[in-house]
Amino acid sequence: MKILVANLGSTSFKYRLFDLEGATATQLARGGIDRIGQAESRCVVEVGNLKSEATADVPDHAAALRMCLDQLTGEGGCLASVDEIAGIGFKAVHAGRLSGVRRVDDELLAEMEDLFDVAPAHNPPYVKAMRTLKAAFPQIPLVAALETGFHDTIPAAHRSYAVPTEWETKYGIKRWGFHGASHRFIAGRVADLTGKSDQKVVSCHLGGSSSICAIDCGTSIATSMGMSPQSGLPQNNRVGDFDPFSLAYLMRRTGQSLEELLADLANKGGLAGLSGTSGDLRDIENAAGKGEARSQLALDVYVAAIRQYVGGYMALLGGCDAIVFTGGIGENSRLIRERVCERMEWAGLVLDAQKNAEAKGEALASSTDSRVAIWTIPTNEELVVARQTAVVVSTNRQDAKSAET
Repeated sequence: MKILVANLGSTSFKYRLFDLEGATATQLARGGIDRIGQAESRCVVEVGNLKSEATADVPDHAAALRMCLDQLTGEGGCLASVDEIAGIGFKAVHAGRLSGVRRVDDELLAEMEDLFDVAPAHNPPYVKAMRTLKAAFPQIPLVAALETGFHDTIPAAHRSYAVPTEWETKYGIKRWGFHGASHRFIAGRVADLTGKSDQKVVSCHLGGSSSICAIDCGTSIATSMGMSPQSGLPQNNRVGDFDPFSLAYLMRRTGQSLEELLADLANKGGLAGLSGTSGDLRDIENAAGKGEARSQLALDVYVAAIRQYVGGYMALLGGCDAIVFTGGIGENSRLIRERVCERMEWAGLVLDAQKNAEAKGEALASSTDSRVAIWTIPTNEELVVARQTAVVVSTNRQDAKSAET
């Protein structure tokens, strides 16, 4: 069964094509498009050992998805036609009460549209791309694997805000949590690596968008992001945790509207706002190394926030078997791993400096006398979504056959 997985960022589009056969998953192709909506978008596609790059005018994510299908079915592609694709899985972000994994239908799209203001960088491009594909390829099932789904197991004590009860019951105001596919993959991979399914894990997905998750026996019991992906840790250019009462004061002092201030918090905040850079941690680390004070402050704030959540979740779990660093920053920044783990010996967390410096891909970076294992593990969100999509497609096929008989 061939499953295409689409992963949409605010200005990026990544895809992978898998051939799933039982428990076996073979990646047939992968590709991506950066700088969508800008003058020249960079397009990359890999099929087997062949890799090609080009620039093109890609105005939006719907156009990017069409380009992806053209690449896969064109010269050098791995598909004879689009009809070979059994389903397209979307690593969708937020549909409120419609969590989990489900077929893309009008009800789901309406719920995602209702949350445009909560997930402004993600829901609009996903809805547009989904509507375009539904119209263009009605024969291909579209499946949304909501990032909130992995966090459905979080108990009420860790999900509820201290707000009037009807806000939650009537409007769904609570900690939904995101990066579900990544944290789900880490939970499964730690179990595979250790041969134990009862592990207490703190999963640190650190990248342009970052979140921490407390995992007990493979299930999420707490996570740093809340009602929206704007909350929790400072993000690349999104604010993270922030006192909402500051907004009324800023509206009065600056003359800006609520919408303008929210846009600033979503696009000019986070590490970019603190450092005055693009928000890319590589640029920030480089500038801090040269003594640039604002970049050093951004690093300090980021590390402090991570440590607060890591320490809190170790207490919440009642102990910890493993800390996992994943995502672009988690996997590649030895400095962040070093600073997060420093002075944590009291909690049984001892980093090995040499192992940390040499860590590449899947690696153990903890000292031999560390009670807590410290891992770097590349995440594979697309594989999780592909498998979830395959289950939905197979179930629908079986239901259709049953209805015929």
